[in-house]
Amino acid sequence: MIRDRCAVFGIFAPTEDVARLTFFALFAQQHRGQESSGIVVTDGQSLKRHARNGLVSQVFDEESLSYLKGFAAIGHNRYSTTGSSTEANAQPLLVSGDCGVLSLAHNGNIVNARELREELVERGYSFSTTTDSEVVANLILAAPGKDWLEKTAIACRRLLGAYSLTLLTEDAVIGVRDPMGIRPLCVGRLGGNTVIASETCALNHIGAEVQRDLEPGELLYCDASGERSVSIRAGQRRALCVFEYIYLARADSALESQLVYETRQRMGARLWEEYPIDADYVVGVPDSAIPAAIGFADASGIPYCEGLLKNRYVGRTFIAPDQRLRDLGVQLKFNPLREIIAGKRLIVVDDSIVRGTTTPHVVELLRHAGAREVHLRICAPPIKHPCFLGVDMATEEELIANRKSVEEIRQHVNVDSLGYMSLEGLLASVQRSPDTLCTACFTGEYPVPVQMGLDKFALETA
Repeated sequence: MIRDRCAVFGIFAPTEDVARLTFFALFAQQHRGQESSGIVVTDGQSLKRHARNGLVSQVFDEESLSYLKGFAAIGHNRYSTTGSSTEANAQPLLVSGDCGVLSLAHNGNIVNARELREELVERGYSFSTTTDSEVVANLILAAPGKDWLEKTAIACRRLLGAYSLTLLTEDAVIGVRDPMGIRPLCVGRLGGNTVIASETCALNHIGAEVQRDLEPGELLYCDASGERSVSIRAGQRRALCVFEYIYLARADSALESQLVYETRQRMGARLWEEYPIDADYVVGVPDSAIPAAIGFADASGIPYCEGLLKNRYVGRTFIAPDQRLRDLGVQLKFNPLREIIAGKRLIVVDDSIVRGTTTPHVVELLRHAGAREVHLRICAPPIKHPCFLGVDMATEEELIANRKSVEEIRQHVNVDSLGYMSLEGLLASVQRSPDTLCTACFTGEYPVPVQMGLDKFALETA
C-alpha cells in the first residue's frame, strides 16, 4: 500500500483557542500521517511545543492542550518520507537564529536536501534530526534578509522538490507552497482570522470558510496587521500530484476547487467504459475506492454492495513495521459479508496496486467468503516508478508493475480479470491538463531532476 505523506496546519487567531482548533484540524487530516503529531503555539513572548509519536488522539489530552496557550499556532501529522520514524523527527521543528525562534512543519520532499545540508554544515549549522525539513529550517536561518518574511522567501527559492510549509514565529504564521504546487495547501477564514491547511476538510471541521488554494510559488504571511502575499518563484509548470485525487486526499476535500469525491466517481464510470463486464455486484475496497465503486455501479447499472466492511479502529496497512504484520493487518482491517457475496460474481474497485502484497489478501478474503468470480478494476494506471516528491510508496524494484505484465499481475493477485485505468482515462476523470499534474509514477517523467532524489534514510548517514 502507498505510504502517506504529511499534513500541515496554521492559524493566526487572537480571539480563539488556537491549540484546540489545531488539534481538531490535525484530527481531520489524520489520514495524511499517522506516525507522529505535534503543535507549536506562540503567545508573543515564546514558542511552546508538544510533539510525540502516535495518532493525534494519543499525543494530545486536556493537560497538553491547556499548556499550549497563545494567539497563533501550527501543527503537523507525519508519515516519514525522509528520515526514520523516531520521536526526534516529529514535527513541527524548532530552531533559533538572529531573528528569534522559528517553528516549521513540512509536507513534501526536498530532492536537493543532501547538498544543502552539506553546505549548511560547512557554514557551522548543526542538525538534531535526519529529516529534510530541518534542512529547510536551517536554510531559512542562514538566508540573508532583515526579517522572517524575507529570509523564508530567499531560502525557498533554493529548494528543489515538493514542499507545503507552515511556519510560526513569535508574532506571525507563514504558509508556503512550492512553485509547481506538487502538494496541496489552502487558506480559509474563521471569523476574521486566517487558517491554512493541507486539505479543505480540515477547514470544514473547525467551521472555517474555505477561500482558495495557495498559488504555486506563493508565500502567505499573516500577523496582526493582516495578510501579505509574496511570489517566491513564478513561471514554472504546475505539477499537482495526481495521486492526491486517486488516494491521498480525503474524499470530502476539494483540490483546485474540485471535490475529490466527484472526481473518484468519474474514475469509476471511466473504468466501466474501459473494462465493462457482467457481474452481480460492484464492491469498493474501503475507504478511498468507495466513490469510484459507486461511479462504476451507476454507469454500469450493476448494484453497488458493501461486500467488505472496514474496522474503523485499524489504521492504513502501511503502519505495520514489517511485512508479516502488514499481512495480518489486512485480515484485521476488512471483514467480508459472506451471506451477501457467497456465490456471486464481484467487480472489485480499488485505487491502486503498488507492491502487490495487500491485494492478494483482499481477494483471498472474498474468495474464502464464497465469491464465485472476482474481477478487479484499478483507478490508477500501473505504477512503474517510485516517487521522490513526498510519497513513500516503494522502490522501483518493489513495484510489481515494474517487474510483471498485467497478465502476470492478474495471476499473482488471483482474479478472474484485471483492468487498470488508462492514463488518458485518468486525466479525463481528473479534468485537468497533463501539463498541470505530476504523473511520474506512471510515466517516469518527473517534473524535477530525480537523479538527485534522496533515499529515505540518506540524511542519517550524511
